[in-house]
Amino acid sequence: MDPADFDTVLLDPTRLSIVSLLVSVEWAEFGWVRESVGMSPSALSKQVSTLESRGYVEVKKGYVGKRPRTWLALTTAGRAALERHVAALRRIVEESQRAAERRDT
Repeated sequence: MDPADFDTVLLDPTRLSIVSLLVSVEWAEFGWVRESVGMSPSALSKQVSTLESRGYVEVKKGYVGKRPRTWLALTTAGRAALERHVAALRRIVEESQRAAERRDT
């Protein structure tokens, strides 16, 4: 397994959870993401900033009535990074299973 197959940003379980959550929605409200991943607003904001700086997440700010809101979306680059990272994890599992099967024969 080539370590280059892994995305170093997505090795962090928190960031992996955020992009995994966003993959299934077009846009997600910040509060929903925060509740879903179980983080404080400041902790989530820090992780989102890291993902945004890599181009993995787009952040849109606006208002609902007079209340400020922040929405998050996974970018095309973020989706591709997640797919590569998950594929690398699957290869590890498959290689481990094949090694165990060879050992048992």
